[in-house]
Amino acid sequence: MIFKSVQKETVILNPAKNMASTAIPSEIRMDPLTRRTARICHFMKLRWEKPDFEKLVAGTDQRCPFCPDKIMKITPCFPKEIVPEGRIVSDDMVLFPNLAPYDSFSAVAVMGSRHYIPMTEIEPERIAKAFRLAMAFFRRIRSLGHAESVYPIINWNYMPPSGSSIIHPHLQVFSTSSAPNLMRMELEAAKAYMETHRSNYWDDFVKAETESGERYLGKIGRTSWFTAYAPMGVAGDVLAVVNDVRCTSELSDKDLSDIATGLTRAMAAYDKMGIYSFNMNFFTGAESDDHTRFHLLFSPRTFFNQALGTPDVGALQHLFTETVCMAFPEEIKKMLEPEFAGLS
Repeated sequence: MIFKSVQKETVILNPAKNMASTAIPSEIRMDPLTRRTARICHFMKLRWEKPDFEKLVAGTDQRCPFCPDKIMKITPCFPKEIVPEGRIVSDDMVLFPNLAPYDSFSAVAVMGSRHYIPMTEIEPERIAKAFRLAMAFFRRIRSLGHAESVYPIINWNYMPPSGSSIIHPHLQVFSTSSAPNLMRMELEAAKAYMETHRSNYWDDFVKAETESGERYLGKIGRTSWFTAYAPMGVAGDVLAVVNDVRCTSELSDKDLSDIATGLTRAMAAYDKMGIYSFNMNFFTGAESDDHTRFHLLFSPRTFFNQALGTPDVGALQHLFTETVCMAFPEEIKKMLEPEFAGLS
């Protein structure tokens, strides 16, 4: 397993040091699977100021379609041949069709009746239960034998910096035959890796990263947790890989609980940096894809300027798909370690 990087240096005459010559380092890292590159640069202390949450959230429940007084009145229903009861309900959690669908079978899973839940108050049990609700939807699609039941995917956009337009916690759930770009790239690269090396890339990756320890956070059940070598986010990413699981449908209830536990540990760690928002995506193979392993990415999101609403994605990321991280993942790992303490 080769982790490639190229070190760079910029020399400036620094006005903060009376125009003395100053060297500024940066690094370009290559993802060992896809060869996608990420830039480690713009180094800064990973500390952000949180907004006034009371002000941010005030009044948003009045027009929230996911709150209990509205959800069963104004959200859509599935056709009877897909979900005979219209919506899938588990206590105060509800899954229904997405009015702005990503694919043929696209749903929203509302994670309970509580409108605003601070990141550090989201319980593992709540997350695992919402995942199980999504899994029930995937089973419905699979039972139909539909051509779109190849890749069951869960996305989570939490709070505005992540792209979420609704405060109320919810998951984006869809099943598709068209793998999203990065997932498709990973699946193709993992297949090529197996053909070349006669081994599973993800198994080799977990072994190499666990043995090196540079980015390894620990293991919960059969899920191994790491900081990503070539991250997507400005404050790094947390990567979780589930051993011996090829696809979403193979996840057990315990796997879902273990994943939920790890996610809350990551949330607690990033909360200490002043980050209160994130994206989370499932990366799955098809049921017959022996060359891959189920994994997920947790990517914290922030505004560079709260007052202006300046996003953490600029032209380099958006148009070149060249990601930027403002600290070395190995240093980020040290910042996350206290919340992952006690794991093997």
